[in-house]
Amino acid sequence: MADRQSVDQQQHALDSQSPPASKDDMIACVTALEAALLPCLPARELQAIDRSPHPSHQIDVERHARDFMEAAKNLQLHFISLQREDQPSKAETLRKEIATMEEELKLKNELIDRQERLIHDWRKGLKDQLEKHNSELERV
Repeated sequence: MADRQSVDQQQHALDSQSPPASKDDMIACVTALEAALLPCLPARELQAIDRSPHPSHQIDVERHARDFMEAAKNLQLHFISLQREDQPSKAETLRKEIATMEEELKLKNELIDRQERLIHDWRKGLKDQLEKHNSELERV
């Protein structure tokens, strides 16, 4: 029983860590789990057999416990592999970062160009205003 609780806790921990998988992957995983766990006897039956004095019953209990633990291990490995598949490689991560930086650089260059045009227009306007004031001062 303690083994089952620890397996359930491990499965819950893996479920909470792994990103959401596709529906087909989850259905396949549940189907595989069902197929692996169907031969296992219910817990009450295992407990009753465990108390039995017959050595063949004890072997059945050990076999079912071993099958259960193997199925739990396979499930854990499956979840770990799903988690690894969802993680991008270092090269992909770097490519994404570079693309993001290039896009940011492009936006900042466009902003700088617009501000330089504004400054150029302001200078031209100020120069025209200065010439206008100077010509008025020369008339006076």
